[in-house]
Amino acid sequence: MNRRIGKLAVVLFGLYIVLFVQLNLIQVGRKDTLDNDSRNTRQTVRNFNDPRGDIVTSDGVVIATSVASEPGDGFDWQRTYPKGDTYTSITGYYTFGFGATGVERVENDVLAGRTAAQQITGIGSLFSGRGVTGDVEVTIDSRIQEAAKAALAGREGTVVVLEPSTGAVKAMYSWPTYDTNLVATHDADEAESVFDYLDAAPGKPLLVNAYQERYMPGSTFKIITTAAALDSGLVDDTTVWAEESEFLPPQTIDPIQNYGGKVCGGDLTEVFRRSCNTPFARMAIDLGPETMVSAAERFGIGDKVPIDLPAPAASFFGDVDYFERNIPLLGIGGFGQGNTTMVPVHMAMVAASVANEGVMMRPHVVAATFDRDGRTLRRTAPTAWRTTMTPSTAEKIGALMEEVADTGTASCCLRLSNGVRAAAKTGTAQLNMAGEPERSHAWIVAYAPAEAPRYAIVVMLKGTTAEISEGTGGTLAGPIASRVLDVALGL
Repeated sequence: MNRRIGKLAVVLFGLYIVLFVQLNLIQVGRKDTLDNDSRNTRQTVRNFNDPRGDIVTSDGVVIATSVASEPGDGFDWQRTYPKGDTYTSITGYYTFGFGATGVERVENDVLAGRTAAQQITGIGSLFSGRGVTGDVEVTIDSRIQEAAKAALAGREGTVVVLEPSTGAVKAMYSWPTYDTNLVATHDADEAESVFDYLDAAPGKPLLVNAYQERYMPGSTFKIITTAAALDSGLVDDTTVWAEESEFLPPQTIDPIQNYGGKVCGGDLTEVFRRSCNTPFARMAIDLGPETMVSAAERFGIGDKVPIDLPAPAASFFGDVDYFERNIPLLGIGGFGQGNTTMVPVHMAMVAASVANEGVMMRPHVVAATFDRDGRTLRRTAPTAWRTTMTPSTAEKIGALMEEVADTGTASCCLRLSNGVRAAAKTGTAQLNMAGEPERSHAWIVAYAPAEAPRYAIVVMLKGTTAEISEGTGGTLAGPIASRVLDVALGL
């Protein structure tokens, strides 16, 4: 009997060893594979059922938080966005079945309390039951963000405000957009229905057109062409262009015309102030493909905008080989038409680099992150991204932009309160071919105060309506920039 019991014990012990090894293989050796298996929702449910920290603006407004769910909801916590669609372009969303975007995505570990620092300092929570979630402070100023939303007033486009010296994004609002609460619901069928609707809606509301789309910039691009021409020594204050309504470049029989067929010419101040096309087409062609492409690259064109948010787009100009075969398109690109496209936040960065003596800062929306006890985990340090032009060229272009605001294409409508002066460049990007109905984007980039810049701004209105297409950057985008800058400057 004892021998039988002994044999049974050996067999049971052997089975225990096999079970122990198998459990370790599953729990340790195959942990990553099992965690990432799409059929395994336990980890997702557990993570989603945990509390989550707040996202707050620089002036203390909570724009994303977690609240206790209603009884019978199935989850303990509901992610909510108290300001609806006002901050969608910043917070993004956090959902159970559709992932996360925006700050919710890039700062997920902090908000969920999963960074190494939070785990170490939160060891005591294992015994106290106190959470280890963290909070994120963004650079957005709620006053400026709300002013941008109000000024855009449901027109399709975007408004972005930056600090030229730091790259901090003080406002970024795009329309069309959506109320993030509608997709954060725990009702999977309802969330899917909203996503399907938004995905099919015109204007791509699921994309933030401020940094995830690019558009023909029109004459705002003349800042870049002018910087290339001044830095290369091709032009200076004494350069004069003939009065003309059109210019015939090589390789074509189709002339380049000034906006509206107007006769335009004069020195650099005059052609920049009036936004003539033909002088800037001539500049680009005289500079040649290599110099123009090199200048575009100095401004970061061709690289994704280095903003700390997911999936940014890259502006586009073209390469040397392409322009050598298409000289007329090099001329057209010199004043922001043709294949030239810019991400709106990138155009704000262009203006900001003029204000910042030729240094383009990395744009950022995350100011700092904190643990549950308010201790700083990380604070974003301002970082230069590109040197776009020499300081002397930046000073000259700044003076040209001041003239645009004072007496040029922005003088009608970019008027700040209390006599504060701005520097600006307008753009009207014509999208239609000759003989087709007028269709244009309306742009303005600016900074203020002109003598001591605190904020740079871009306003872009898409040419989706007759009102926009029949107007200009100065008349349509200028008043929006004025209202937003007045609020930003406390005027």
